[in-house]
Amino acid sequence: MRTRLTAALLATTMFAMPAEAHAQAMSAEEAASLRAELAALRAKVETLEARLDAAQTAPAPAPASSLAPPPAPAPGTPPVTAKPATEIAWKGAPEIRTADGWSFKPRGRVQIDIAGVDAPDGAGIRSGLATEFRRVYLGVDGKIPGGFSYRVEADVANNAVELTDVYFTYGTGPLSVTVGQVKPFWSLDEMTSDLFTSAMERAAFSQAFGFERRVGLSAQYKRGAVLLQGGVFGANARDLLDDDNRSMSVDGRAVWMPKLGDVQLHLGGSLHLRDLGNPAATVRYRARPFAHTTDVRLVDTGELDAKGERGMGLEAAVIAGPFHAAGEGYWQTVQRRASVDPTYFGGYAEVGMVLTPGDRRGYKDGAFDRLKPSKPITEGGIGAIELNARYDHLDLNDAGLVGGRQQAALLSLVWAPIDYIRLTANYGKLWIDDARVATATGDRDYTADTFGLRTQIDF
Repeated sequence: MRTRLTAALLATTMFAMPAEAHAQAMSAEEAASLRAELAALRAKVETLEARLDAAQTAPAPAPASSLAPPPAPAPGTPPVTAKPATEIAWKGAPEIRTADGWSFKPRGRVQIDIAGVDAPDGAGIRSGLATEFRRVYLGVDGKIPGGFSYRVEADVANNAVELTDVYFTYGTGPLSVTVGQVKPFWSLDEMTSDLFTSAMERAAFSQAFGFERRVGLSAQYKRGAVLLQGGVFGANARDLLDDDNRSMSVDGRAVWMPKLGDVQLHLGGSLHLRDLGNPAATVRYRARPFAHTTDVRLVDTGELDAKGERGMGLEAAVIAGPFHAAGEGYWQTVQRRASVDPTYFGGYAEVGMVLTPGDRRGYKDGAFDRLKPSKPITEGGIGAIELNARYDHLDLNDAGLVGGRQQAALLSLVWAPIDYIRLTANYGKLWIDDARVATATGDRDYTADTFGLRTQIDF
């Protein structure tokens, strides 16, 4: 490029010279003048070539738009902040969480029972095994920034929809406040989720005395080994539209739950005062023979007029390595309008042992928790296996009112192959006195046997 430019300029200069310079010899002065012009011309050519080389090697300038700073936001416009990263964890189901405190998780459980009761002829219980969807829970729960959390859940088993836990909670420290439908802090057996109970059915007094979720305002204080729970409750969500239901209760529970090395202790008590709020109100206490597949109750007080109820419970438990023991007693007094107030009693004593090495029964916040296998079948183990024995007692006889007495010796075997799968097998021997239902021979004192098998999954 440089050679072509020099040659072109020299050719131009030569042609530009006067014709006489070509026609005759130049004098010495003319030759010197021509050499000076050529030298000046060469210097100009070299200057042009240097500028041309610099232009070819310099980087292209950035577009004006990329060099200009972003426009400033209009006055009053809030600053734009980056959205927090979203994480997805797995706890039986996907749990979506953000760095600023939001979370969302679907939840549910399915329990399929096969159970039966072998009772004397005439007791009204059909022999053989029956199958039912005991529970099919579907719902969601999560957290909201600022210390808020929520849960909405319903049971859709047996072609019916019933709200279970539906609540909204606020709490940033040891104290939390909840509004919605929850359990009014009943006994240890009742506060333990049905996912983690040692048998297919809870203690007989739990179902006999009408323990159920109710809508209300409650609070919980938990610090160290102390747990205090209390609230004011109305009716269950399904009864809120009943104009005759104006019941109101005050319920409280206190638990001391120290951990001494490897040993978890549990000591607690609860108190429940309820005004039925209806001059025509009645109550009825009865219990199934530890199988939900039958609607027959062998012990039953029948309908009793009542203006209120008063309940009191004591509870104790210990977990030491693979061994655990638990026991409860509960007294329920019916405050009648014009008669003597009967007091009924129920309770149980239980021992259990986790047979697989390294496993133990779970415990959390004043209740038994999940049995987690240290060697699940997904890692080449056999899961966790637990054996339990319980004596259960329910007495519905008092103040001249005869509802019957039911005693039971129960054995259960629990197998958890992984965290979220559980199979439970039950056998029970029942002794019934003063039964509500007599046999074909008119006998009201007899025995019965109960069997059950549950397959369960939760997420």
